[in-house]
Amino acid sequence: MVSENLSSVRRALDVLRALGQGPLGVQEVAGAVGREKTQVSRTLKVLAEEGFIERDPRTLRYRVGRQLLALAVSAGEDLLQREAPSVLRELVHQLGEPAYLTVLSGHGVVTVLTERSSRGLQAHEWVGRTTPLNCTATGRALLSGLADEEAEALLVTGGDARLPGTDAAPLDVPAVLERLRTERARGYAVAVEEMEPGLIAVAAPVRDHRGDVVAALNVSAPVFRLPPDAVPKVVEAVVAASHRLSARLGGGEPVA
Repeated sequence: MVSENLSSVRRALDVLRALGQGPLGVQEVAGAVGREKTQVSRTLKVLAEEGFIERDPRTLRYRVGRQLLALAVSAGEDLLQREAPSVLRELVHQLGEPAYLTVLSGHGVVTVLTERSSRGLQAHEWVGRTTPLNCTATGRALLSGLADEEAEALLVTGGDARLPGTDAAPLDVPAVLERLRTERARGYAVAVEEMEPGLIAVAAPVRDHRGDVVAALNVSAPVFRLPPDAVPKVVEAVVAASHRLSARLGGGEPVA
C-alpha cells in the first residue's frame, strides 16, 4: 500500500514537471512521463480537482494551475528573503556603502531589506518607504523587466503629465521609456541626483527561475563619495551581486 501511494506521488510529480514545460494533452503527458494513458488520466483528474493544473476547454490541453503558481510565488518570496541578506552584506563589504533590496509596490518602489555600512554619513533609511519609479535607479531596474506598455501603465498615476524628480530625471513617460531601452540593454540603471540633489544610486534587476524581474539590488551614496570615476566599479559590483542573487533563485537572463 505504501509502495503504491509513493508510486502515485511520483507519477503526480512527473506530470507536474512535464506540464512545467508548457500545455500538453493527455497522450502527450503520458509520452513525456513514460506512463500508461489511463494512469496519467487519473492523475490529471486529481491534480485538476485540487487546482494544481487546469484544462483548457478549447484545446483540451492541461497546464499548470493557479494553486501551484501561488505556491511557487510564495516559495520564491521566501527564497528571496532568505538569500538576499548575505548578498547585501557581501556588497557592503566590497564597496563600503549601504546596499538595499527593493520590489515593486503598486505604482512605486518599496525597500524591503537593507544592509548598512560603517560610514558616518549615509543616505536616508529607506526600509518600508515607497519611492517613485521614474527617477530612481531601483524603479527603472524593476521596470526593465516589463514591456513598454506595462511600464507605461505603472508610470501613469494621474492627470499630471510631469513625473516626480529633479530636472536630471526623465520627467514624462516617453522620456522614461527611452531611458529604459538603454538600461535594459546594459543590465543596470544609474540615477545621479534625479530624486533629490546630492544622491547617486546604482541598481540592477534580480530575476527568478522564469527570468522575470522580481526585485532590484541597489547601492546609494552621497555624490561626493561616488564621483564619476568611481561609478564603473560600483556598477560592476552591483551587477555581479544581482547575478549571484538571481542564480540562487534559479534565475538568470530572460529567454529571448
